[in-house]
Amino acid sequence: MSSHTASAAELRAGPREWFGLLVLLLPVTLMTADLGVLWLATPYLAADLQPTSSQVLWTTDMYGFMTCGFLVVMGTLGDRLGRRRMLMYGSVGVIVSSLLAAYAVSPEMLIAARALLGVAGAAVLPSTLSLIIHMFTDAKQRATAIAMWVTSLSVGIAIGPVVGGVLLDFWWWGSVFLMAVPVMLVPLLAAPVLLPEYRDPNPGRLDLASVALFLAAILPIVYGIKKSAETGWSAGNLGAIVAGVVLAVVFVRRQNILETPLLDMGLFRTKVFTGALLTLLFGMMALNGVEYLVPQYLLIAGELSPLAAGMWLLPGAAGLIVGSQLTPVLAKRIRPAYVIAGGLLVTLAGFWLSASAGADKDGVVPAAMGLTVIMFGVAPISVLGTSLAAGAAPPEKAGSASATGQTAYDLGLALGIAVTGSVAVAVYRGEVADTAPAGIPAEAAEAAQDSVGGATAAAESLSPDVGAQLLAAAREAFTSGYQTTAWVSAGFAVLTAVVVLSLLRGIPAIGAAAPAEAEGEVPAEAVPDPGAAASHESTVTNA
Repeated sequence: MSSHTASAAELRAGPREWFGLLVLLLPVTLMTADLGVLWLATPYLAADLQPTSSQVLWTTDMYGFMTCGFLVVMGTLGDRLGRRRMLMYGSVGVIVSSLLAAYAVSPEMLIAARALLGVAGAAVLPSTLSLIIHMFTDAKQRATAIAMWVTSLSVGIAIGPVVGGVLLDFWWWGSVFLMAVPVMLVPLLAAPVLLPEYRDPNPGRLDLASVALFLAAILPIVYGIKKSAETGWSAGNLGAIVAGVVLAVVFVRRQNILETPLLDMGLFRTKVFTGALLTLLFGMMALNGVEYLVPQYLLIAGELSPLAAGMWLLPGAAGLIVGSQLTPVLAKRIRPAYVIAGGLLVTLAGFWLSASAGADKDGVVPAAMGLTVIMFGVAPISVLGTSLAAGAAPPEKAGSASATGQTAYDLGLALGIAVTGSVAVAVYRGEVADTAPAGIPAEAAEAAQDSVGGATAAAESLSPDVGAQLLAAAREAFTSGYQTTAWVSAGFAVLTAVVVLSLLRGIPAIGAAAPAEAEGEVPAEAVPDPGAAASHESTVTNA
């Protein structure tokens, strides 16, 4: 055997690495499955805990905001403490926060549990991908492992509603959180046996002030948007938004003077990097604005059981899986910008289908098929976005660029819920106020205007006829809010397409030979296979 062949054989992963990969895919699948089951459980926990509409939104998007806020932080801690150790710490955090969420006795307790779950998720997700990159050093095996990692996200979306539907049919809403406990016990127990440890021998200093500024800049802005949709524009709401923007400016200025910044602002001077981040941000806002409302629509307007609603969500997950598998094939022949823009053009048909769904059972088919088309069309953003961001950065900054891309992705998902969810709440409240039966008690009217769950509870205290009228008004109002969010999300899709075609069209097809580049053109080599961009000096042990 030649030395070249021997060295190639040494690079190839063995059974331990492939079994370790399976261990890593479990928490990844859980993270997306958990989101799907929460959407199904929302009407049930709303009826039990009686949260306000603002608290419902915080329950759904707190996880995403805490995750994106702590991704870079947890990545830095993982470099210092070890990725395997961070995965195990995160697994413990997921288990504890899931138990707290399952047995929450108030909206505040549930929101706090979701916040803790977001921090734990920020420790788990980067650790899984980083460990995969260092376990699979052979390029082809690494590509296969990364593809399985991406597919596991789609599988979670597919099985989450089904599992959640079964749990909700037989147990209470808190049971959907308990499924995380046995799943996260697997990496907790198997990691020391199957996964190598990895840490950076020369990590940068963690600037805690930057961490605080990053979170302090995001949360006031979102709070101002949410409260403005709920209660109208006021000096306090506008003040929160302005305060967040000011703190964001302070954060950026601080990063520019630090020797080891939390986020390297120099990366944003690259047009492709900035374009990739904006694509991830606006693209995920377009997707999640409708995606999180569809399960609720199926339960409220479609009057389906949780299990039936979960089954109707399966085509959407299938659309994401098919689109994800088709994207690399197309990107080898067509410029990534055109692949992404083409997918966004397809999503417009999906948003139109979603907006055509009415407030009755006949709307189930267009709502489910609309989501399927949207998921298929958005898939290229999920597959190509982070790779484009990483490929636009110098090799020594590729790891930071990848983490920033993941942050933009998660922030887009969370902002999609915050912005379009606030729009849906505003439309709902306005219509219920106009269409609720006249003469009902003020307390019942106020509860109905707050949420559909509140309308359901209020209807029980009224006569059957009046209660039915109130529920019909709430169902119509919810549907109007859902339809409005579809058009708002379509606007985000158009905005994303404009960003893509303006900033990313110079990138050639990934499989194309790199000719002499025109001004502003990016060579094909700048768009690496997923995972290749995260290579940097590290310490790996198999103990």
